[in-house]
This record gives sequence, C-alpha cells and structure tokens, in this order.
Amino acid sequence: MIAILQFDAVNLRVFQSMLDERRLASTASLRARGQWHALVSPAPELEGSTYHSLHSGVLPNHHGLYFPFMWSPSEQRVKPESHFSHPEPVWDRIARAGRRSFVVDPYESRRPNSAQGVVGLSGWQFRHPVTLHAWSVPRGTDRLFRRRFGRPKFLGEVYGRPSGTQLARLRDRVLEAPERVADVVTYALARESFDLVWVTMVSAHIAGHWFLDLGKLAAAGVDRRRLDLFRMALVESYTAVEVALARILAVLPADADIVLLSASGMGPNTSRSHLLPAMLRAVLTSDAPAAGQKSGGSGALWRLRAMLPTDLRAWVARVLPDDLTLALTARLELRGMDWRNTRAFMPASGDCGYVRLNLRGRERDGIVEPADAEALLEEIARGLKTFRRPDGEPVVHSVDRISASVGAEVAHPLFPDLIIRWSTKDSSPIDPLSSPSYGEIPTAGWGSGRTGEHTGEAWAVLVPGRARLLAPSRVPHLVDIAATICSVLGVDSAGLDGQPLLAPPTSA
Repeated sequence: MIAILQFDAVNLRVFQSMLDERRLASTASLRARGQWHALVSPAPELEGSTYHSLHSGVLPNHHGLYFPFMWSPSEQRVKPESHFSHPEPVWDRIARAGRRSFVVDPYESRRPNSAQGVVGLSGWQFRHPVTLHAWSVPRGTDRLFRRRFGRPKFLGEVYGRPSGTQLARLRDRVLEAPERVADVVTYALARESFDLVWVTMVSAHIAGHWFLDLGKLAAAGVDRRRLDLFRMALVESYTAVEVALARILAVLPADADIVLLSASGMGPNTSRSHLLPAMLRAVLTSDAPAAGQKSGGSGALWRLRAMLPTDLRAWVARVLPDDLTLALTARLELRGMDWRNTRAFMPASGDCGYVRLNLRGRERDGIVEPADAEALLEEIARGLKTFRRPDGEPVVHSVDRISASVGAEVAHPLFPDLIIRWSTKDSSPIDPLSSPSYGEIPTAGWGSGRTGEHTGEAWAVLVPGRARLLAPSRVPHLVDIAATICSVLGVDSAGLDGQPLLAPPTSA
C-alpha cells in the first residue's frame, strides 16, 4: 500500500515552529524517518492548476484547468470548471490496472470514472460547493458513512468583509473536520484493503486562508472577544490535523509507503484582484481623467460582494443547491459587459489577477485583431505598472505573459494572456489605488476578505515501507507524486509528466 496524506496549504513558518516545539509528534516522526523534498509547483499563479496536476501527474499546459470558474471562449462567458474536460486522476489510472483506492476529499476534484476500483468521498469534511464537489463512489457510499458518522456541515467561506459570526462558525468547522476524516479512514481500512489511500486535510488549507493574519480581521472590525478566539485558530487546526494523522497512521500496514505532502504554501494575502477590472478599464480608456478624477468601479460580482453583507450571502449559499450556487456565481462574473467595445477583460481571478484579450478568432465575440494583440498586451502591462498604493509604493510586482508562467512557447487556449502578480508588501484591501496617468481607483470593498493566500512552497516527505527511495534526476516536482504511485504499484505511467521518487522493492 502507498498512502498519500495531504497536510495541505501549510504556512511553513507556523508549521516549522510547531515542529520545533514538538507539538506535531507524528508529523515529526515521519520527517525523521523519511526524506524531505521541496517540490516545484506547476504554475502556482494558476492556483487551481496545482491540484489537477497533482492528482493527474500532467502539467497545467496539458489540461488547461486553473480556477473553479473559467472563461469559455466559444460561449463568451464564465462557466464552472466542471464544464470543461479534465485529466484522468491517478486513482482512475490504477483502477484500470486492477488496483484499488480509497480517496477522501481530493481538493477541486471530480467524481472518478471508475466504479470498480475506487471507493471515494468528496465533501466529507464539510459542505463546500466550490472546492469540495459532493460525490461518492460507488454511488450511495456517502449514505453508508453518514449513517454512522453524521452528515457534513456547511462551511460558509464567503468573500467580502470578514464577519465575526461567519468566522466563528468557520473555525468550528475546520477544527471538527479532521476527526471526521480519521473516523471514516480508520473505519474503511478495518474492513477493506486498498493499494492506494489518498487523504486530503482540507481544513488546514481553509484555516490558513482565514486565520493567518489577525491584523486584517481587526481592521475589518471583528470584535476583541472573537479575535481572542481566533488568535490560535491556525495552530489549533494544525493540531487537529496532527491528531487525525496519528489515528490514520496507526491503522496503516506496517510496510506501507507513506507520502506526507503540502501541495502549496500559505502566506499573507496582498491581492488586489478585486480592483483589477477598474484598473484595466482605466488603462484602456483613450482619455486620461483629470487630476483627482476617479476611474470606474470594479466588476459586477465584486460590487455585489461589497454591497451585500457576508452573513446574508452565506445564508443564501447554505440554502441553495450547490450546483445552483456555482451556476449563479458564474453568471454574475462579467455580467453586463459590452463585448462590442471590450478589448480586454479580467476573467475570474484569485490571488493573482488575470487578463485576457477579447481576441477575434478565439473569442466568439472577439474584436481585437491578432496582429494588434502584442501591442495591446504591452500597453496593458505598462499601464497596470503605473498604479500606486497611498504610500506611493507600486501595487503591481510584475505583469507576465502566461507562456512564461507555464514554461511553454504556446500556452493552453483556455488560459488568460497575462498574469498580474501583486506587491508582497502588505496593506489594507480597502485602500484606493492611483496612477499619475489614469487617476484614482476607489475601493471596492474588502476583496476576498481572506487573510492568507497561496504560495508556491510545496513539499513532500517520502517514508518508504517496502519501496526504495530513488535519487531524482532533477529537482522533484508536484507531478512526480502520481508517477511515484504508479511506480510503487507497478502501473503503467505512459503519458505522465513526472518521474518516480520511489521504486518497488528489489524482489518485486
């Protein structure tokens, strides 16, 4: 057996401090027994691509998926990521070879194709319509486990100004979730044997987004009593994961090969993606505003998020079916755009900002001639770099072509054209921005409201049981995990982009 245990989206500073203080005993034991690798993360700016590449073992440019809501050029609109084809996850690959998997909460993943070799649950730790799509295989498996361990509760991760009430509920959910994972894994492993066990502790990931920086919560007006409650929430979430991992490790076979990994890191959120639509509109306007004049506001969805309280939107998300929530969010993205006069736009974006040209021949309603694309991209990049924060510091760190980010001469046609990396210097998300050329961009609310966002600090600890450690021929990469699983289990790895980091025992 090989077990993939994701202690996911870890803030390395907090994580290492807890290791040094001997507060993560099981994790420390794995690290002492195994080999630590910093992993190259494929295009971390395309945050959703990380998990599709991890699960499938193929690079982002080969699958084109990068965000829960993606631009469909043929329909000239945003659609949920599930609308697009996806690469085969490794548990489906090994099922075709007659191997069996038990999979719990693979982040941003879809229902496996195999009904024979995979037992899987998604949306088990909590109900999260965007990143934990609810499914189980074989169908009805979730009902079996729910009867024994209860139904998952709704996790209200709602963008906008942080609400103390919502955050208190979210804290409770992330602290409860690891025990649910340990319950279901120990129960399943006591009754069946599997070749692959893949468990993702999504709770630590979500805790990092919301409880990394309490200064932002204080600035949002969260009261002192609740701030005291939240002060240790991130550490508590890591402790809860550690306790659950200890229970899981206790039921794994003694000769199991173990990979403990974090597919990305977590650092302070300095994103200003909620202001990018207005910045882009200002750059593309032919006449610069007069001194002191304000440019237009942000996109329709960001304006709605700024207007409606997070508690109200969380209630709506909780009562609506998940599919309807996703469809409604996708519809609101870019609502009201006049494509006849839109040369470039911001598709749905996360911590990094994305810009895509409305290109003739690629977009259904494209107006930019391909011959003019290069000059327009240069104009946009120069213009965005002129924006400053109130203290005069640049808000944009860099504007890069997507081909540079994914390391390919020609990028996947679904990808945005430009990646905007924001300054890493922290500031309030409600600060306005200004440009000497384009005037002031007023605040558009609190943006996502998250205090932490993804970094590219992926890592893995490989603890061989029966397998042997291999010396990598290059710097280890996130796509190597799927290749490693195939190597250990003796499954064909044709078409994978990674290299194995473990090999079967010599006698195999």
